[in-house]
Amino acid sequence: MAAYREHITVSGICGIGYGVTAWFAFGFTPVEAALAGTLTWIGGMLPDLDSDSGRPIRELFSLLAAVVPCVMLRRLMRWGGNPENTMFLAVCVYIGVRYIASAILAKVSVHRGMFHSIPAMLIAAEMVFLGYESDRQIVRLLMAGGVGLGFMSHLVLDEVYSVQWTGVRLKLNKAAGSAVKLFGTDLPANAVAYSLLFVLSYASLVEAGLVDDPTKKGVSRPVRQAIEDEPFRR
Repeated sequence: MAAYREHITVSGICGIGYGVTAWFAFGFTPVEAALAGTLTWIGGMLPDLDSDSGRPIRELFSLLAAVVPCVMLRRLMRWGGNPENTMFLAVCVYIGVRYIASAILAKVSVHRGMFHSIPAMLIAAEMVFLGYESDRQIVRLLMAGGVGLGFMSHLVLDEVYSVQWTGVRLKLNKAAGSAVKLFGTDLPANAVAYSLLFVLSYASLVEAGLVDDPTKKGVSRPVRQAIEDEPFRR
């Protein structure tokens, strides 16, 4: 299994490449490209949230607690309606990630369980897509894609390190196949992961305008967008 430092290095390299490509090849702004690259780097650390080691987890949750409110800033502004409410919501998100989410995850997660899987990668990417607001859907996809790329780099690196050379022969250690997978050995964990993936996938399709929102039938998409953007014009 790759070490924490190696995951940081590889996801950082992926982030640089992703950001540079977004800027020069696809015309995103330097700020958008830099943010996408940073999210790629962070995404490469996310599978280690289920680790049983102490210091890296505390550092990672501290980082996430600071980053998540920033990613959700425009959404928090819309929900809050004014600076004071927005700041309060940001603090609540920080506390929720840093203390509540970390405590729950420590109780229910198992190292190399469903947190190291393809569904978990998709869940992480979709959460960023839903949390990050932008006037352009392509920017939201850029951010979500960065997290997905970083997450996948972690899974692939773990699988690479499960291959051992013994002379001219390849040998797989007991961790082989435990990272890049669709299902784990725990049936309840599989059910929770796929249920969450289904809900987030449906919500993402609604946000992207590919599926009609059942709670807003009869309201055209331009009107819905105008209603949602109203707090920003105040």
